[in-house]
Amino acid sequence: MNFNTISPLTITELLEAIKSNQNNHFRFGAGYTDLILELQHQDENDLTIINLAKLNDSSLKNTSKTNLGIRVGALSTMANILDNNDLYVFPVLIEAVKSLASPQIRATATIGGNICTASPAGDVSCALVSLNALCEIINSDGNIRTVPIVDFFTGVKTTVLQKDEFLRSVLIPTNSNGVEPVSGFIKIGNRNSMEIALVSLAFHIIHDDQGIINSAGISIGSVAKTIMFAEMAIAFLIGKNIKQLSENDKNQFADLILNYANPISDIRASAWYRKQVLWNISKSIF
Repeated sequence: MNFNTISPLTITELLEAIKSNQNNHFRFGAGYTDLILELQHQDENDLTIINLAKLNDSSLKNTSKTNLGIRVGALSTMANILDNNDLYVFPVLIEAVKSLASPQIRATATIGGNICTASPAGDVSCALVSLNALCEIINSDGNIRTVPIVDFFTGVKTTVLQKDEFLRSVLIPTNSNGVEPVSGFIKIGNRNSMEIALVSLAFHIIHDDQGIINSAGISIGSVAKTIMFAEMAIAFLIGKNIKQLSENDKNQFADLILNYANPISDIRASAWYRKQVLWNISKSIF
């Protein structure tokens, strides 16, 4: 495959590159951990790669605190996330990042790339959905819009991004009352890492010092066309004491999770198996 490469150094140059290529077929590249594999299976010869790796805008690579939460630049690598102590208030995110591939891949793979790949099995994306993260999108005219990440995904490997837009950052709301949340990421696969999840479950549950749940985020991956946000299961938890859930409560919660699952059967696992596993790991949260 032959392709042209454009390597903008500034946001201004990036916006110009996007605008000037609206009539061409182009792709963005940053860490290239997914893109290189995809290009090997395509025979297009008129492709332009807009290389984001050389951009010198710190807002795309850094993490910062805002009034609403923590903002993570789209070019932050997975290794950057693990090195940032501020993000450890979100155990679900840290566990998801650690489950992703190898240290070598985490050193180059970016959070923006993981999101924009829009895989229903995306580990980090699944965690971010449970955290009610927001996607900050900018277009070639410099206009910015914000989209809840759960609405960012429209199907398998498809998103709300228009051709003249790219993902600039992710905003993770902080919703802490000083009590450590029940937060984690469960990934079921043939291996713990270097493997696409057969089933994944992300959860971030906030409760008071008595155990009463006042907010929560639950998301599931690899069991539908997109990562699913389990609203009915979340509503079921609100107001309950996380320390006093009965076996019946746990069963009802797991049943509600399954309402969002519509898995396929493939060479790695059957739909029946995926549902059984999801039901079991949903109960295991508690």
